[in-house]
Amino acid sequence: MSGSSITTLLVQAFTAAPPVDAGPVEQSFASAFFLSRNADNSLELLGSLIIWLLLVLSVVSIGLIISMAMGNQRKTILPEGVVEVVRTHLASGRYADAIEVTEKEDSFFSRIMHAGMKQSPHGYGAIIRGLEQTADEQTTIRFRRIEFLNVLGQVSPMIGLFGTVYGMILAFQAIVVSGGNADPVMLAGGIGTALTTTFWGLVVAIPALAGYAIIRNRIDEMTTEATLEAESLLGRFRPARSSSRTKTAKSSTPKPDSSGDLPVE
Repeated sequence: MSGSSITTLLVQAFTAAPPVDAGPVEQSFASAFFLSRNADNSLELLGSLIIWLLLVLSVVSIGLIISMAMGNQRKTILPEGVVEVVRTHLASGRYADAIEVTEKEDSFFSRIMHAGMKQSPHGYGAIIRGLEQTADEQTTIRFRRIEFLNVLGQVSPMIGLFGTVYGMILAFQAIVVSGGNADPVMLAGGIGTALTTTFWGLVVAIPALAGYAIIRNRIDEMTTEATLEAESLLGRFRPARSSSRTKTAKSSTPKPDSSGDLPVE
C-alpha cells in the first residue's frame, strides 16, 4: 500500500469518527464566586442576587473605610499649624485674632477653641463648659458618621447566613426530589450557594468591623488630645485661687486688645 493511500485512510478515519462527549459544562472556579447555579448549570436567580448584593456592599465598605480614614486624620482634628498660630496669638494678647483664626478654620480643635473663647464674657467656667460641650458634640458627630461601617459589619453576615440557609434548602429539596438517593451533582448547586454567600458575608464584615474599630479608636485618641490641648491653652486665663495672689495674678495677666473678650477673671 502506497503512502498516499495510508494518508487517505487516516484522514477518512478521523473525519468519520463520532465527536467525543465532553460531558456537562464545567463551571470555572472564578465564576463560582460570582454566580449561583442549579444542578443543570442554569442560573439560580435568588442565590446570585444575594451574592451580588454582598459584592456591592463589599465595594461600599471599602469606600467608606477610605473616606472615613481620610476624614479623621490629624490635620482635620488637631492641625499642628493652627495650634501654633492660636498659641502665638494668645501669648501675645491678640485674642481677637485667635478667635478669628478658629472661626475660619474647620478642624475639631478650631471648633472647640472658638466655642470656648466665645464664652469668655461669662467667665472662665463658661469657657470650659462651652469647650467641653462642643467637644462632646463634635466627637459624637464623628462617631455617628463611622457607625455605617459597624452596621455593614453586623448586617452582612446576616445576609450571608440568609444565603446559607437558602442554599441548604435547595440541597435538601434535591434530596427529596431524588427520593433520598440524590446525585452529588444535584446537591452541589445548593451547597455552593450556601458556602459562597457565607464567604462574601465574611468578606464584607471583617474589613468593615476592623476599619470601624481602628477609626473609632483613632477618633477617640485624637479628639481627647485636642480637647486637652485646648484646655491647656485656655488654662492661662484661669483665675487665681488664693486671695493673696489675686492682685499679682491680675497684674501679670495680659490685657485684651480692643476687639477681644479675653482674658477673664
